Amino acid sequence: MHSTAELMRKARAAGLVIPAFNTPYLPMVEAVVRAVVDEDSFALVETALLEWYKFEAKSASAVAEEYHKHQDPAHVRLHLDHVPVIDEDGKRWDYLAVIAQALAVGYQSVMVDGSRLDLEANIGATRVVAELAHAAGVPCEAELGAVLGHEAGPLPPYEELFESGIGFTDVREAKRFVEETGCDWLSVAVGNIHGAISGALANQKKMEAKLDLMHVSKLSGATGIPLVLHGGSGVKREHVLEGIKRGISKINVGTEIRHAYEHTLRDAGSVSAAQDAVYDRTRWVLRDYYGVSGDSKNLVG
Repeated sequence: MHSTAELMRKARAAGLVIPAFNTPYLPMVEAVVRAVVDEDSFALVETALLEWYKFEAKSASAVAEEYHKHQDPAHVRLHLDHVPVIDEDGKRWDYLAVIAQALAVGYQSVMVDGSRLDLEANIGATRVVAELAHAAGVPCEAELGAVLGHEAGPLPPYEELFESGIGFTDVREAKRFVEETGCDWLSVAVGNIHGAISGALANQKKMEAKLDLMHVSKLSGATGIPLVLHGGSGVKREHVLEGIKRGISKINVGTEIRHAYEHTLRDAGSVSAAQDAVYDRTRWVLRDYYGVSGDSKNLVG
């Protein structure tokens, strides 16, 4: 069986993308797996630390247990998303313990997020996690730059953020970061933003974003590894498709399917109906947004 690291390298070489679906509610896991299998696509099922205490995913172990009930390695793998050294609320986490526990329960790739540290500290934290992951035969994702959106309160106007390049991943820093950490994939800031997770903003439609495509090309050339786009929901489709050609090999999708689950559960009062809404929206993302239906054979086959 191809490792997740091999599949990501294959996607980058072929100009393909592997979507990664966040599951902040445990019943979403089954719906996402079913949708990916029925589209004959390939994707990651993922969970982030903040989804365990700000939503209802409970823990890395709880998501892994649910995933293993429905797993299909020809179509899906399990990924540990954002484990922050310091989170959006300024809290410092024992990130090594969290990642070690996830590796022990079968996660097939992991992410450490040191993006709120200075460059030297981010390099140091990421290097340790990469060594830990590699010792377990698992790839490590890291983040450099500031993908905004999870912080409490409204963001500045999007166009102001984009034109200023605030938080964009620096190309020279990215080259050094990859060389010194040994990370396998790099989450970059190139105009993408996370969906809000706090207060009333969490239920609002996410603002449309765009990508600085020339910046994507420069980062891809400088790092030589698969790039990751966090905050994939709501990005202009033509920018996404062009970004994939330029080196974006993994795109995280959260808000798009989370809203489908939450809104249906609120309106219908049925977990089963909410799962069906996630299933339908996931199939739409795979088929109509990314156009990756049938890609399983191009990656795993």
